[in-house]
Amino acid sequence: MPQIYVTGHRNPDTDSIASAIGYAELKQRLDPNNEYIPVRLGELNAQTRWVLERSGAPEPELLPHVMLRASDVMRTSFPITRQDEPIREAGLAMARANLDLVPIVDDDGALVGVVTERALARRYIRESRQTSTLQEAPTFVQAVVDVLEGELVAGEDKQLAGRVWVHSMDPGSPSGISDGDVVVIGNRADAQRLAIELGAALLVTSNGSRPTDEVLALAREHGTAVIVSPLDTYVSGRMITLAAPCSAFMEKDPLTVTPDYLIADISEQIKDIHYGTAVAVDSEGLPVGLLTRSDLVGPHPRRVVLVDHAEMGQSVAGVETAEIVEILDHHHIGSIETRVPVRATFDPVGSTATLVIERFRQNGMEPSRTTAMTLLGAILSDTVILNSPTTTERDHSVIEYLERVLAVDATEFGREMFEATADVSEVSAQEIITRDAKQYQVRGGNSIAIAQIEVVGKGLLERKDELLEAMRRARGDKNLAMYALMVTDVLSKGTDLLVSGDMAGVSRSFGTPSADGVIELPGVMSRKKEVAPKLLATL
Repeated sequence: MPQIYVTGHRNPDTDSIASAIGYAELKQRLDPNNEYIPVRLGELNAQTRWVLERSGAPEPELLPHVMLRASDVMRTSFPITRQDEPIREAGLAMARANLDLVPIVDDDGALVGVVTERALARRYIRESRQTSTLQEAPTFVQAVVDVLEGELVAGEDKQLAGRVWVHSMDPGSPSGISDGDVVVIGNRADAQRLAIELGAALLVTSNGSRPTDEVLALAREHGTAVIVSPLDTYVSGRMITLAAPCSAFMEKDPLTVTPDYLIADISEQIKDIHYGTAVAVDSEGLPVGLLTRSDLVGPHPRRVVLVDHAEMGQSVAGVETAEIVEILDHHHIGSIETRVPVRATFDPVGSTATLVIERFRQNGMEPSRTTAMTLLGAILSDTVILNSPTTTERDHSVIEYLERVLAVDATEFGREMFEATADVSEVSAQEIITRDAKQYQVRGGNSIAIAQIEVVGKGLLERKDELLEAMRRARGDKNLAMYALMVTDVLSKGTDLLVSGDMAGVSRSFGTPSADGVIELPGVMSRKKEVAPKLLATL
């Protein structure tokens, strides 16, 4: 079933994760022909983990990127041949599958090489005017029996490594037959005896002709194996060389990849190699896919639904190569570009989770209890228990609906959530400034980062110098024009803003002086509505 990833932004917060979970559930019900998979782009913060544990929702899988991998385009149905099987089996498998090669495996199923059409052609065309030989491809008698679908009437299974002759001359004529050779003969007893006496290791009689008891006795005396072939002399001779094992013809160092290899990293190698195919192997070396030149022509990109963001810098790595199916967001229209028109919703409510619940209700559906509780936590998180200036009547309406569905007190749920996850005394400064950080593009191609953390009380400001130093390093590492951290107290309903960059300009924008590197912003709680616009205007 085609997969569509539903993803929030990098450094995911509770709204980003819950919206991905909720919208994936809704889309799956509305569109059962596709598989909608909620994913995350980074580690979950303490609050989001608390909400997931409280609701019983599983943690979405991590999606590192949406660039095409080998597993996205490789064919998983293909023939394989064991290294001890006749080369004929590999050739037939190639023909049936319309492939230019077939993977060769050992007894454990691990890849040891590939047999290609080119290798077969070079061998048989090169030998077309020479006496065929098994010297480079020692072959067992039983393999010849199997290929000819014949009967071993004398001798035992042994390895053959001589030349292959079709004897049609008068026995009195000079012959090149010598010890260890294979000789195909019709129903001429005198020629059969001659071949045995000259030291043939294997005698093949064609057209189903069974040697006389006298010839068979002579064969046993000289240690010559005898096979009765139902095929004519010409075909029997040709088929014998096709009984050689695949190991003798295979290329022992084939181009291999793992299913996670990026197409961009291997496409040139596949195009350059003469057989134009890479074999995908798993951790145990077993072949699990084939990636051919034709698979690289116009591959279908991975498909994504974006929730809670529309900024290229906040989205999944490789989003520019993906097919964006839909955008559902409550922020401003960002820098995401699409190749074709898509359904995009940018609706100014307090939380993307509010939009998800509204979509459920518009379609006459109710989210599962697990999803409903996760979305409740997301709305309370983004609106700071409905106290953020971004809160709308629609957010209040959705919260009332969820209270009825879940039979919970939303305010108590929100207080418990914030109090349980507000202690960051043991969290590193680096994690604090990156946990919920969003990047924004400004004029001149520059970017800024604004991080936010909700706390209870002023205790975190005691680590101000440590936080500013971490912000300074992050700003330099990412070449940012500014790095800001909102320390938002959910009880006092205000924010202390730490800035690495143009502090004077930020102070002027807010009309508030900085005190020891911190700007106090009473009543300010929203990054989207109250802080980001002013910082973007500063630059």
